[in-house]
Amino acid sequence: MVENVMHGTVFVPEGKVGIFVRKFEAYADENKDRPSGKPSNKDLAESITRIRLAALESFWTDAGEFPSKTGEPLWWEVWLQEAADPSDVAAMFRAWAQAAQIQVSSHEIRFPERRVLLAQATVEQWTAFESLFDILAELRLAKALAGEFVGLPPRDQGEFVQEARERIEPPPVNAPSVCHLDTGVNRGHPLLEFALAVEHWLTVMPGWSPADQDGHGTEMAGLALYGDLTALLENGDPIELRHRLESVKVYRADQPHDPELYGEITAQAASRIEIAAPEQDRRVFCLTVTADGRDEGYPSSWSGRVDEVCSGVEDHERAALSRLVFVSGGNVPWDGRHNYPDYNHVQGLQDPAQSWNAISVGAYTEKASIQSSGYDGWHPIAEPGRLSPASATSLIWANKSWPLKPDFVMEGGNNAIDPATGRADNVDDLMLLTTRVSPDGALLTTTGDTSAATALAARYAAIIWAHYPKLWPETVRGLLIHSARWTDRMLDEFPRAQRHNRLRCYGHGVPDLQRALRSVSNSATLIIEETLQPYEKVGSEIKTKDMHLHRLPWPTQVLEDLGAVDVRMCVTLSYFIEPSPGRRGWTRKHRYQSHGLRFDVKRPTDNEDEFHKRISKAAREEDEDVETERDDRQWDIGPQLRHKGSIHSDTWTGTAIELARCGVLAVYPVSGWWRERKHLDCWDRQARYSLIVTIETPETDVYTPIANQIAVPTPVEIATE
Repeated sequence: MVENVMHGTVFVPEGKVGIFVRKFEAYADENKDRPSGKPSNKDLAESITRIRLAALESFWTDAGEFPSKTGEPLWWEVWLQEAADPSDVAAMFRAWAQAAQIQVSSHEIRFPERRVLLAQATVEQWTAFESLFDILAELRLAKALAGEFVGLPPRDQGEFVQEARERIEPPPVNAPSVCHLDTGVNRGHPLLEFALAVEHWLTVMPGWSPADQDGHGTEMAGLALYGDLTALLENGDPIELRHRLESVKVYRADQPHDPELYGEITAQAASRIEIAAPEQDRRVFCLTVTADGRDEGYPSSWSGRVDEVCSGVEDHERAALSRLVFVSGGNVPWDGRHNYPDYNHVQGLQDPAQSWNAISVGAYTEKASIQSSGYDGWHPIAEPGRLSPASATSLIWANKSWPLKPDFVMEGGNNAIDPATGRADNVDDLMLLTTRVSPDGALLTTTGDTSAATALAARYAAIIWAHYPKLWPETVRGLLIHSARWTDRMLDEFPRAQRHNRLRCYGHGVPDLQRALRSVSNSATLIIEETLQPYEKVGSEIKTKDMHLHRLPWPTQVLEDLGAVDVRMCVTLSYFIEPSPGRRGWTRKHRYQSHGLRFDVKRPTDNEDEFHKRISKAAREEDEDVETERDDRQWDIGPQLRHKGSIHSDTWTGTAIELARCGVLAVYPVSGWWRERKHLDCWDRQARYSLIVTIETPETDVYTPIANQIAVPTPVEIATE
């Protein structure tokens, strides 16, 4: 009780909110004429309004806060519960909305147990809407759709672009860059020219023009700089760019390279931009050109060369010259997309997405609203939160010991079924808005698929580097994967027993830029960048050498005070391997990787001596063909599954008091060809790694005790682009 007002929490089962509100209203009506001399009806009426507003907010599932402005009509996405009886819930809603003078769009979307419509209303109209809570499932704000801008005449597009240009502050000269290895970029676009210097506008082949004849590279450049342009064009906020663009044209449709040369073309492109801009040490490569997927996870000459580019092995200063490369996972053919998602599950990721060191990006979608005219009867293929119809997967890979790809997914748009043909087709409303340069003067177009997802991921990496310029490429890569989470629909599609398939479809989920950028009071992230020597020569034998034990600065007393409350610990280990991609002469996977690293956490029941012995035994005995006994009951993925490729990420869930007793984490080496092929004399090489650890608790401040213990400054709010 606060100031004579008693507060209480009421649990209302799903679908029963309307009954609860009506019972309270009935109580108010019954007591409105009490002879107390006090206007209780006024108090109750105000209480009813607050309760109806709270009930309305309980259906809010959009990002950000529930709209606070009163009296302002807004367009909303209204998600209705599909009734089990024959009544049409959409028709019912339209009739009620018309009586309440709420405008409803003629279009609607049907998903299993859900119907989605757009309606324009004020918050007050919603709170006064009779019986709304009986049929409402979710409420979100409608988003500006790409089709609204693409359908404009070129002159009107130009006005929107110019208005946006006046709000943009160009990036600093020394800002991080996204370097596109694509079809070139048309840098004359008003939204691109100030971010792409002419000296960083190159080609891999002499005699080529760096301009984009195909359009693909220009589309990706717009996404890598701004993200989906609908957000930029629909509001008037100023934009401060903190990263730049670069371009090396590597592909012309009319002059394709011989297939076996693509690996070297990629390496040459990286060298050309590094020669042109040697001072740039925060560069994100965005490779959105792919070949077929017949390798099924096995290394190819292209993916192997990409791994070399990432590791920097040819530069003899590998640690200082490692590179961050993003590769699109590849798209499924159009003629099978109507058979979603079964068709996607048998279409493998394309070369070089099987690269160990590069971040391979797949596509999912949150786009499911079609509002443009002329699409009556069309319906989106994918539900929000699930795989984009364009995205390939690695479910078909027969050898499950190869890396888990894609690493994660980003927005790649949606497709729709044309009712006239029953086949998949593009609809602008379901795609991402981006830049183009057209002979007719148009400056905007739509794009999507895994290329778009890869450009968005590269943008995230550049933003992280802008905020934290001293991070290693291994760390930026690790932070993105560390921040990723699966959507509810991904978890429903592949529950825990099928987590292997979930990883080969969605990777680690969808990255969260805010989570990657900062700690908050109840979630603290520790980053460790270290170097170890995996092997040493003892007599004539090559054995494992360094093992690092990291004592985690967790606030033991705070955790012990929480007792049996559930907490989470997320751990990500990121490193680059040196590849050996030949396929003849050996069969074991560690013949491809120069070395492997693993992490393990001290169990609550271990003492440190027992933990050290267990890790030493694991380092000696681990072989890719041997299943070792591991405790994975509290891990989302588990040791056997997460220890694939060259980045390992997993989340542990347990009680706070258990975590208080797990304060030591080990990083240790396992076998690789540096050890197995001792005649090459690589056994004494050093290996860098980045270790990222986060603990998440309920509403309890864990950041401050950690900050005090290790003497770091108080976190500040970071604004993202």
